[in-house]
Amino acid sequence: MTKVTFASHPNLLGFEELDRLVERIAKGGSDGYPPWNIEQTASGAYRITLAVAGFAEDDLSVALENSTLVVRGRQPAETEDRVFLHRGIASRRFERSFVLADGVEVSGASLDNGLLHVDLERARPDAVVRTIAINGKIKNGGGA
Repeated sequence: MTKVTFASHPNLLGFEELDRLVERIAKGGSDGYPPWNIEQTASGAYRITLAVAGFAEDDLSVALENSTLVVRGRQPAETEDRVFLHRGIASRRFERSFVLADGVEVSGASLDNGLLHVDLERARPDAVVRTIAINGKIKNGGGA
């Protein structure tokens, strides 16, 4: 049986990577920890907020790996002398990934009252027009 995907449409050329990305996201189920919000703060600007109560700044890392924003949290090992009568506050490791579109860049990150904010901005691309000669060279911007 042949697998049919949107990238197999004859008018969509070069979208195989997007197909793989959608498949990876669909397989990578999430346990929802830590909870997060994504908001649009302005035209072309976004903020990802993760609830990371109990994590210090040194326990968190924010990295851009290729076009994927990866947020990791790891708390130091707990001492054995603590006895919990009830434990409702999660203090486990986590890794949360967000795939960023081309042109979206991380503009900063901050930790405030147990919330990690990661700010993103979409760069305004320059319009590029290329004229393709049928039996000749490529001309940029219509000029020579």
